[in-house]
Amino acid sequence: MTLINQKYTSIEQAIANIPSGASIMIGGFGSPGTPFALLDELLAQGQSGLTLIKNDANEPDIGIGRLIRAGRVDRLITSHIGLNRVAIDEMNQGRLAVEMYPQGLLAEKIRCAGAGHYGFLTDIGLGTEIAGARREIECEGKTWAIEPAIHAEFALVHADLADEYGNLVYRGTAINFNPLMAMAADHTIAQAFQVQPPGNLPPETIHTPCAFVSQVVQVELASSEQGRRAHAV
Repeated sequence: MTLINQKYTSIEQAIANIPSGASIMIGGFGSPGTPFALLDELLAQGQSGLTLIKNDANEPDIGIGRLIRAGRVDRLITSHIGLNRVAIDEMNQGRLAVEMYPQGLLAEKIRCAGAGHYGFLTDIGLGTEIAGARREIECEGKTWAIEPAIHAEFALVHADLADEYGNLVYRGTAINFNPLMAMAADHTIAQAFQVQPPGNLPPETIHTPCAFVSQVVQVELASSEQGRRAHAV
């Protein structure tokens, strides 16, 4: 019996599955690990009203910065927007809703979603602006805040190597948020510079198993300034 693998596909087909209004996790810490090719295709296809979850807002003219500048993002969940003056202006003008978390809390909220948990207890930020409207409980004489997990409909991640089944290998600091987000979304789309036949990747080198990946596409090493930034790890 011949098994038909439907994960290895074109970038156009993969991104066409994302509707307007979707919630999307975006891997990356600054440029390393950001799936620039997938984001460029998302911009080209025209989806709007998006909720993006990313560690940072990139810079105005790369990555999610281009989507924000184009007015395609309604809500951003992040830990840092200081390098993106357009995102700051959009937030101050009330056109972009920004939900900020300290980086460690953001990472744990995503990890919990991937592990199937509702959330976690923390004492970080108690009595400060970070606490916001969080619910607090008393346990064994100590106050804890309940921090809900963050889940998304889609995740876009960047890998260095993949196979046609969707097993992923990251390179250097590009590993950052990508493995967490690949587990925390209903549908994960991965881009990779090389997509190899099944069996070519040694099992001990795989960072994200194929069970968490819905589709994988091969992208070229970009020659543009944007591409050079993406691959600087």
